[in-house]
Amino acid sequence: MPFQRPIVTAALFAALFAIAPVHAATGSSLQAPLPTPVLAPLPMPLASLAPAIARATLPADPSALLPAAPATDPVAGAADEEDSDLRGALVALAMKLRDVRYVRGGHSPTTGFDCSGFVRYVFAHAIGLRLPSNSAAQFLAGIKVKRDDMQPGDLVFFHTRGKKRISHVGIYLDNGRFIHSPSAGKSVEVSSLDEGYWAKRFAGARRPEGIAQNG
Repeated sequence: MPFQRPIVTAALFAALFAIAPVHAATGSSLQAPLPTPVLAPLPMPLASLAPAIARATLPADPSALLPAAPATDPVAGAADEEDSDLRGALVALAMKLRDVRYVRGGHSPTTGFDCSGFVRYVFAHAIGLRLPSNSAAQFLAGIKVKRDDMQPGDLVFFHTRGKKRISHVGIYLDNGRFIHSPSAGKSVEVSSLDEGYWAKRFAGARRPEGIAQNG
């Protein structure tokens, strides 16, 4: 019996040494830290743009991101302004000549006006445009204008001596009104196209070429 203890002790140590490596291996695998993720490098084109992207900022004014408004055409604007000036000059001079008496064949404020003489005088002295000497020729010289499209300074014509001939002319103002030298015993005055007499005899409107080129 005394000789059996060393044998038992040796057997226990052998068993412990056999178990220890397995336990150590199992413990180390459970306690091993998780691998740290490694970021893949950017492709070369993106890598070269990275500094610029990092520096880019939005504009302080959000409206800067909107498309630019189309620029105003300075030529068209100047033409509209010139057209307005011409028409304004015609109307202004015509209105100053109110109450100048009617005279057949008259063509100046000192002698008096007939209808075509009045129109011819206004255009010549307001904008330097010389019109034909009688209403029928003035009608043929102008560009046709629809009644809804008439503007101040356009000419309005009438059949006062039968529907086959143009025999009277005036200068259109606005809202259906026109200024003219009507007939013997009267003076330059403002009338309406809606008045019965003139409404029945209205022959149309024309725009002299001198102002038609500007609108």
